[in-house]
Amino acid sequence: MVWFQQLIARYDTTIWIRVIGTILTTFAGFMLRPFLAFYLYDRMDGDLLVAAMVTSLQPLTSIVSGFFAGSLSDRYGRKPLMIAALAIEAFSMAGYIWAESLFAFAALTVLNGIGASLFWPAASAQITDVVPEEKRSEVFALLHTALNLGAAAGPLIGVTLYKINPAIAFAICSCMLFVYALLILWKIPETLPAHIRAQARHAAAQRDNAPQMKLTEHPALIWMTLAALPVSLLYSQVEIILPQHLRTQYADFLSVFATLLTINGILVVCCQIAIAKFADRFPAHRVILTAYLFLACVGFGYGWAPGFLLLVLAEVLFTIGEMLYGPQIQKAISVMAPEQYRGRYFAIFGANWSITGTIGPSVGAVAFKGIGGAFWFSILGLLLLVGGLFQYRFVKKATRAPEEGVPLLSN
Repeated sequence: MVWFQQLIARYDTTIWIRVIGTILTTFAGFMLRPFLAFYLYDRMDGDLLVAAMVTSLQPLTSIVSGFFAGSLSDRYGRKPLMIAALAIEAFSMAGYIWAESLFAFAALTVLNGIGASLFWPAASAQITDVVPEEKRSEVFALLHTALNLGAAAGPLIGVTLYKINPAIAFAICSCMLFVYALLILWKIPETLPAHIRAQARHAAAQRDNAPQMKLTEHPALIWMTLAALPVSLLYSQVEIILPQHLRTQYADFLSVFATLLTINGILVVCCQIAIAKFADRFPAHRVILTAYLFLACVGFGYGWAPGFLLLVLAEVLFTIGEMLYGPQIQKAISVMAPEQYRGRYFAIFGANWSITGTIGPSVGAVAFKGIGGAFWFSILGLLLLVGGLFQYRFVKKATRAPEEGVPLLSN
């Protein structure tokens, strides 16, 4: 058991609470998340576009509230924002059990978007607060592994519960979110540095936001966020449009979809930390370009795979791509973020998920009806190729700048 003790001692208690909470909430969330679109689709009398528009309200809300979330995290601390966010999400998940009207579903989706936007900038900044730079990609990989540990078992259990009664999955998800909030309240201290909090209090006393951040002074962050859009767009289609595409090819498409998600989760649990350590041997911009190339192949694979085995191969490529991309892009943001702007940097970069989550389902629904799933996923593959080339350049310059003292994206 010496190796286990060494593993526990390697990371701060804050990290292990985050790991436990992530496993609990993602296990519950992935029982529900892959089938939420189907749930709304059924409740909206089979109108795919309306279901997609309701789904889009969550990330749309995150775009608006996300701009405030990072600033609130940098002013009032990570812990209160994370607890409030989880409480809001728990309430919204419970509300779905009794929702009947379109307005009720829309309101609960908006509420869920507010909770999500408050949580992630504070949670990511918290990692940057407590983890040394050389261990950050490893810790982000550990959390990604925890996320997929829950995701590995959740979908197959979820498809069973969905067929019995979707309300069970909503109730479990709500309970797990509440438990996670209690764990943070009980075991995680505030990690925002004291001098940053002091600056925030002083500025608040002067009736000013502290410290002010002008987006025009951070072009690297903006360009990296834009270059990340094809990746998050692919994710938005995997959750909404891929199941509909599978529906045209397989009789039991729900089981096929759940199996793909389970394969993804199991591979990440088994391989994420090892791949993250291996990837740390290479420059971040090269690793991220490789990830984009894998994900571009996935776009074509999802679209044209003639059989289940090739579909599984595409899912394996997707998993490798996300294991390379996630920890490295988060580490790049953490390295380039000034200490007083950490929450805001993660909030702004995280907007790429909210933007594609907002427009992706509706655009995907229109494209799916207009040109079919095969051609639509091929277009995504081409966008990922272009986005990868741009992101290679941006990450290379952005991660070099803090070390060499050169202006970000200077010519």
